[in-house]
Amino acid sequence: MKELEYVIIGTAGHVDHGKTQLVKALTGVDTDRLKEEKERGISIELGFAPLTLPDGARVGLVDVPGHERFIRQMLAGVAGMDLVMLVVAADEGVMPQTREHLDIIHLLQVKRGILVVSKIDLVDPEWLALVQEEIREAVQGTVLADAPMVAVSALTGEGIPILMALLTQMVNQTPARTASGKMRLPVDRVFSITGFGTVVTGTLWSGTIKTGEQVEVLPAGILCRVRSIQVHGLQVTEAVAGQRVAVNLAGVEVADIPRGNVLTQPGLWRATHRLDVQLHLLKSVGQSITHQERVRFYLGTDEAFGRVFLLDREEVLPGETVFAQLVMETPVVCQRHDRFVLRHYSPLYTIGGGRVIDPHPPKHKRHQASVMAALAAKSEGTSAELVVQALGTWRHHPATLPGLAETAGLPVSEVASSLAELQESGEVVAWEWEGEMYAASREHWQRWSSELQIHLAGYHRQYPLRPGLPKEELRTRYFGRVPPKPFQALLEGWQRFGLITLNGSAAALPEFAVNPTATQQDLLAKMAETCRQAQFQPPSWPELQESLNIAPGEGEELLHHLLRQETLVKIGEDLLFHREAVQRARELLREYGKTHGGFQLGEARDLLGSSRKYVLPLLEYFDLMRYTRRIGDKRVVL
Repeated sequence: MKELEYVIIGTAGHVDHGKTQLVKALTGVDTDRLKEEKERGISIELGFAPLTLPDGARVGLVDVPGHERFIRQMLAGVAGMDLVMLVVAADEGVMPQTREHLDIIHLLQVKRGILVVSKIDLVDPEWLALVQEEIREAVQGTVLADAPMVAVSALTGEGIPILMALLTQMVNQTPARTASGKMRLPVDRVFSITGFGTVVTGTLWSGTIKTGEQVEVLPAGILCRVRSIQVHGLQVTEAVAGQRVAVNLAGVEVADIPRGNVLTQPGLWRATHRLDVQLHLLKSVGQSITHQERVRFYLGTDEAFGRVFLLDREEVLPGETVFAQLVMETPVVCQRHDRFVLRHYSPLYTIGGGRVIDPHPPKHKRHQASVMAALAAKSEGTSAELVVQALGTWRHHPATLPGLAETAGLPVSEVASSLAELQESGEVVAWEWEGEMYAASREHWQRWSSELQIHLAGYHRQYPLRPGLPKEELRTRYFGRVPPKPFQALLEGWQRFGLITLNGSAAALPEFAVNPTATQQDLLAKMAETCRQAQFQPPSWPELQESLNIAPGEGEELLHHLLRQETLVKIGEDLLFHREAVQRARELLREYGKTHGGFQLGEARDLLGSSRKYVLPLLEYFDLMRYTRRIGDKRVVL
C-alpha cells in the first residue's frame, strides 16, 4: 500500500441526492453515524471515511450534509477539500442546494472537481442526457465549468469503477499541501472518549502536528498538550498538512473548544476582530449589500457575525467585486489569501464571499484614494512588494521578522526570502541581532539615520569632551516612540553599517574623537597635577576650581573628562584623589594589613599621614570596591 496521500475528497449537492450512498459504494463506510441521521435518512453532521484507490493510495473522503438547514456543516467540510464531487441525482436534476453548494465551491475556489450524476438506475437514457445538459449549463462560469462528468448508480455499481479510475487520476495530479509554515487545524468536531478525554478532528491546513507538543486553542488562547494523533484511524506520532486528523488533547475540556476554533502552535497566530477583504457579491442574489450591513461570516470551520464596512461606496450590487473591511463581533483566525463565504443574516442564504487581504489592518477612513490604492497593491502584489508595503507601516522602529510577517500577512519563511532579495537590491535594510532578524524600509532607515547624525553632531559640538550621547538619553530625547529593545537593535544596525560607534553606554559619530583645545589641555594637566601632588589630602572640588580660576560650566566638563579617563577618582562628595594616590594608599594599607592582621581607622590615618576627613571616605571607598572589609572597628584586606 502506498503512503497516505495528503488529499481530501469531498461531496457536495442537494439533500437526498445520494451523496452518502455514493461514499458507501466507494469506501464501504456508512458516514451517517448519528441516530437522528438514520431515522431521518439525511446527513446532519460531517461524515468521514478513508478511501483506498485502485493504485493502493489512501485518501480522506468527507461527506457533507445537503439540507439547507445544515449549510454551516457543509461549509466546514468544503473548506478542507482538495477535490470535490458535486453530486446531482438523475431523477431530480439541479436543485436549490445544488446551486448554493456550487456557489460555495466557486467562492472557496475548490478548482478540482468531478460532476457525479447519481441514481442513474432510476431514469432512462433520454432523461439522463437532459439532466447532464442541465448540469453543464449550471456550472458554466464557475470553477467546475470544465470538470469531467461521470454517471453512476450506488445501488447497482454502474459507473463506480470509472469514477474510481478518474479519482485516482485526479488525486495523482493534486499537489500536496505544504508541510512547512505555521501549523493550523480548523476544528470541525469535538467530543470526549472515556479514558482518553477531549478529541478534536479536522483537516490540517498547514504545517505539522506532533505527539507530545504543546498547542494553542484560538481564539481563547488556551494552551494544551497533544496526547495522541490518528490519521485515517491509524495511530501516528506526526500528521502533516492535508491529512484528516483526530487529536487527543490533554489539559482542555470539550466545552473549551467549540467547532470553528483553531489549533495552532503557541504564539504564532493571533485572532482578529477586523480584516480587509476583497468581496464578491453573487450575481444570482438579486439584491445589494449596504454599508455596515450585518452578515454571517464563514472561514474554515468557523461561523461568526460581523458587519461589512464599504470603503468607497454605499452599496455593493449583485455581481460586483469590491474592497471592504469586515468588523467581527467575535474574533476569528485567518491569514492573507484565505477564502471565506458570506451569508445573509436572516433569512439564511449565501450572498457572496471572497478572500482575505490583510488579517490585521488598522481602521480605515472611507472614501480615501490612498486606502483603495494600498488595498489594490496588497491584493495583487508579489511577496516582495507586500514586504515593502508592510515595512512602510513600521514608521518608528525596525520590524522583527515575525512582526513583519504578520503585518504583510505572509509566512515567515516567505518574508525572510523576500528580505534577502530586497536587501540585495537596496530597497530595504536588514540585519541580525541577538539571533533575530530586523528590517526597515530604505525611506525610514534614511530618515532615522539623518535624524541620528543631526542629533549626535549637535551633541558633539556642545560637549566636545564627552565620548558621546548616552544611549538612553538618545532614545528618550529623540526616539521616544521606540521601545528599549527595538532601539538597541536599531543602535546595533547603525553601528553595523558604520553610522555610529558605541562607546560603552554612549553613541558617537564614527569620525568624532575627544580632542581638548590647548587651553583645555593646560587646565586638565594642572588639575591632575594639583591632585597628584596633594597625595592623601587633596583639595575639594570647589577649592580646586578656585585655585586654578576655572569657570563653573567649563570646570564640570573638564572634571568629568578626567573622571572618565580615570585620572581622578571621586571618593566622596567633592572629594577627588589622583589615581596614583589611590593606588599608593591601597598598596600601603595592603602591606600593613597583611603584617598586622588588619588595621583600624587611626592606624590608616597615621600610615597615610593624613586626617580622618580624607581617610574615612577613602576606606569606605575601598570597602565599596571590595578591596577591604570592615569587621567591627577593624578592616581586613581582601
